[in-house]
Amino acid sequence: MESKSSFSRRQFMELLGVSAAGFGLVSMAGCGGGGDDAKKEGGDAPAAGGASDTITYSLTADPRAVDPAYFDDGESAVVSCNMYEGLYQYGKTDAKVSPCLAKDLPEISDDGLIYTIKLNEGIKFHDGTDFNAEAVKKSIERQLEPNRNSDMPYASFVFGEEEAGNGVEKVEAVDDYTVKITMRAASAPFVKNLAMALASPIVAPSAIEKATDGQAITEPVGTGPYKFVNWTKGASLTLVANEDYWGDAPKTKNLIFKIITEGNTRITSLINGECDIISSVDPSAVDQIVDGGFELFSEDGMTINYMAFNTETGKCTDQEVRKAVAQAINVEEMVKSIYGDYATVANSVMPLWMAPYDKDVKQTAYDPDAAKKTLADKGITSLQCITYTTARPYNQKGGSDLARMIQGYLAEVGVDVSITEYDWTTYKTKVQTDPYDICFYGWTGDNGDPDNFMNLLADTNWSMNVAHWQDDEYKALIAKGLATPDGDERDAIYKQCEEMVAEKQPWVLISHSKNLLGYSPKVKDFYYHPTGVAFFKGVSKEA
Repeated sequence: MESKSSFSRRQFMELLGVSAAGFGLVSMAGCGGGGDDAKKEGGDAPAAGGASDTITYSLTADPRAVDPAYFDDGESAVVSCNMYEGLYQYGKTDAKVSPCLAKDLPEISDDGLIYTIKLNEGIKFHDGTDFNAEAVKKSIERQLEPNRNSDMPYASFVFGEEEAGNGVEKVEAVDDYTVKITMRAASAPFVKNLAMALASPIVAPSAIEKATDGQAITEPVGTGPYKFVNWTKGASLTLVANEDYWGDAPKTKNLIFKIITEGNTRITSLINGECDIISSVDPSAVDQIVDGGFELFSEDGMTINYMAFNTETGKCTDQEVRKAVAQAINVEEMVKSIYGDYATVANSVMPLWMAPYDKDVKQTAYDPDAAKKTLADKGITSLQCITYTTARPYNQKGGSDLARMIQGYLAEVGVDVSITEYDWTTYKTKVQTDPYDICFYGWTGDNGDPDNFMNLLADTNWSMNVAHWQDDEYKALIAKGLATPDGDERDAIYKQCEEMVAEKQPWVLISHSKNLLGYSPKVKDFYYHPTGVAFFKGVSKEA
């Protein structure tokens, strides 16, 4: 059994590149994930002689899209990060930023508003067209106001909003291989954002032009180590190695992503050799995987699993009601019962190693007697809950067990909870369109920056902010955090954000999970990245 060990907070902070030293510069010859380590492991051609030419990976749901501007889910990201590349990338096992399609880290003006980025030359998109400054400009501009549309969930998250006075104001192609990005306000996490697998990767202008106006690209064209072949929704998605890749060639020719929604079926597919790697392993199935001679990937995730209140409409718009519901739930008992040793109780929105003030934040304590009195006084006798059945990286069990346990806790304080369940693909729509008082959701961090977690509750896109929580004081703190350089002052701002979330209770924090995946011992050099994706360029499989 291969079990990845846990890290100390200091080690994690180093891995995520948030030390005072700032970003580390790594010279690259191609990227597609994996940083300098991937370069060293790359070969001159796909492996042959004793090596398999195909790796099959299970997804728990269909990708939402194969266009980085149009998805916010892990399934899409884990596929697309192998087809597309960004200006910057993370390390193979961490979130330290290094150049990718960009030649160097950006030159940033003294006021933090202008980023000048030199690009690598001689790179081609999958269709043979040139990667250049105009391509970068077009890829970003389609996600800026007024071009962006409501189906681009990460556009405001990565590139900001004019109304909020933040983010990108304009993008200019200075020459064929120089891009200038002008910001409305300084942004500490912006370079980290440009390395993310969502919204940031550069797509070919030809693919943008081919897509129907206002619709997602369905024939993806990037610069990455793998090219799109086909996608049969509900079944599988296939990629093939890019023989003309500008960097070190992938070690495996074919990648097949199978959509297998049911956990036991994924286990069976691994045991029977139908899948080489399975995602979102149920904690109760760990022994079955290990005892069967398969490898277990188990490492602390950059995640939060939570219950959200609808603060806009329904019965939980009142903060006192939200507090009382939180008092009714024994979070520690629930986490231990559902996840055992494969998750820890969340005391802050961010994982402990990202939030050194974790122990100082006071979450609502379990107090069923107080909950019962408040809820009776407020006339709350029933709540409407929606949840998802599909395993997620932050919740390998899916939301059904959580919903039922919370239903039980609230029954003890006189509140009847009705539960409606959906598969993940359907749920992603229902959580934006249907009424509910409480719902379940979660997050896998994209870049190791606290803004990536805390900004969720300032977002005006309800697919990101399912609590529909809008608080001017909180938004002002988020804006201040964006403009403040990394360090103690910035940490103090996000501690205030954490304390406000605990006080005003738009969420009930539940757990931080371990990333659990099972894989064949024939698979070599596989790593599930802390940002919730898997880069396959350096991964191989013995025949």
